[in-house]
Amino acid sequence: MNRARALWRHPAAAPAGVLAAGAVGALYLYGTDPHEPGHWLPRCPFQWATGLLCPACGGTRMVYDLMHGQFTAAWHDNRVLLLAAPFALALLGRWAYEGLRGRRWRPRVSARGQAAILVVALLWTVLRNVS
Repeated sequence: MNRARALWRHPAAAPAGVLAAGAVGALYLYGTDPHEPGHWLPRCPFQWATGLLCPACGGTRMVYDLMHGQFTAAWHDNRVLLLAAPFALALLGRWAYEGLRGRRWRPRVSARGQAAILVVALLWTVLRNVS
C-alpha cells in the first residue's frame, strides 16, 4: 500500500478532516453575522420545505453568538443544542484522541439512549413551533 493511501486510512484521518472543516467553517462564521441577510450560509432545508423550525434551527446563530461572547443570545437561538454542544464536543475530542492513538473509535449508544435523544428532539421541535 502506498504512503498516501495509508495516511487516509489512519484512524486519525476522519476526525482530523472534521476538525479542519469545522475550523474553516468557524473562521467564515466568525466574520459573517447569520442574523443579517446577504451571507453564503445555507438555509435550513426542513424550514424551507415546511416552514417549521427543526431541532437544530438557530444552531448557526447560536455558534456565532457564542464566538462573540453573547451567551444570552445563544441561549435564545437554540437552548437544547446549546445544552447538547458540550457532549458533542466531548465525543469529537474522544474520537480525535483515539484516532491519534491509532485506534478506531465509535460511540455506542444503547437503544434506550437513542430513543431518548429522538424523544427530546421531537419534543423540542414541537415546543419551539407551538410557542
